[in-house]
Amino acid sequence: MQTREPTGGARPTSRDVARAAGVSQATVSLVLGGKWRGRVSERTAGLVRDAAAELGYRPNLAARNLRLGRTRTALLVVPALTNEFFARVYGGAAAVAAEHGFGVVLYPSPGGVGPARDPFPSARAALDGVIASSMAAGALDAIRGSDLPLVMLDSDPADPASAAQVNLDVADGMRQVADHLLGLGHRRFVHLASAVPSWTFAVRARALEEALGAVAEAELRTVPSPLDVTGALEAAGRALGAPGPRPTALVCDDDILAAGACKAVRRMGLRVPEDVSVTGFDDLALATAVEPELTTVRLPAERIGREGMTALLALLDVPSSRPPASGALPVTLVPRGSTGPAPAV
Repeated sequence: MQTREPTGGARPTSRDVARAAGVSQATVSLVLGGKWRGRVSERTAGLVRDAAAELGYRPNLAARNLRLGRTRTALLVVPALTNEFFARVYGGAAAVAAEHGFGVVLYPSPGGVGPARDPFPSARAALDGVIASSMAAGALDAIRGSDLPLVMLDSDPADPASAAQVNLDVADGMRQVADHLLGLGHRRFVHLASAVPSWTFAVRARALEEALGAVAEAELRTVPSPLDVTGALEAAGRALGAPGPRPTALVCDDDILAAGACKAVRRMGLRVPEDVSVTGFDDLALATAVEPELTTVRLPAERIGREGMTALLALLDVPSSRPPASGALPVTLVPRGSTGPAPAV
């Protein structure tokens, strides 16, 4: 095949590619748009791709998107921009989006409670779809009203407004925590529970109650806490100083809460884990920055972002996108220095 550079140093067009490959512009459009299978032979598709590569052809995405009625932009709504977990979710989503010529706009809904306002004069005009991670009920009502495809991550699978869900097996994560602590001999527990009213935290609480409820001598008290270190320090201090036998294990909904709990233990003149064991959830960088390092549940943040974007692309019927994973994504307990055998007293 002989190729010829477009005259005058101009940017090559689809017409130039068609001429070089000896095919029609319609065939070029089918091949480079990923819609050629069953309509164009493998050999012809190869000729078109080779010609495009030799000419340095790049499709005019703006014009193509206008024809398709798409912006090739997705919105990712998260509870906070400062939380490392959501940064990793964004990274996973953006990586998959880039593979298909899409962009991802990151948008916070304060505390996951919201309400998250429509960030555009018209979300329908500016976006192709929405991905929302770990949001509280009702926080997305305004965006849902835009009638865009909505993929929910780490959220209630019974939500009728979402077109697809991708969840983490957070219930199993909390069961792993309970089994780990029970195996170390702990029987007096405090659940330092996030005060954010979201599905994921409700699932964690229910799983912990069920796991410990199956052990006759186990005692569990739930203490709500703001989702920050200062709030956790105060809540854990109240739990440790309450009348009656002191709890030997603090089970925290998040590594941030666990960091506050560890501070509370030390401020009372106690030791982690000799006097009180502490567990977290998420496996943020913080988990290995504190001393002792946190026993926590590792969540595959990048993967849930990737699967969320994959699910949205499937809803949009984007060529060459693969089906999303089925079932909840597995999570893993990572035992570290913040847990140990229950004290004898």
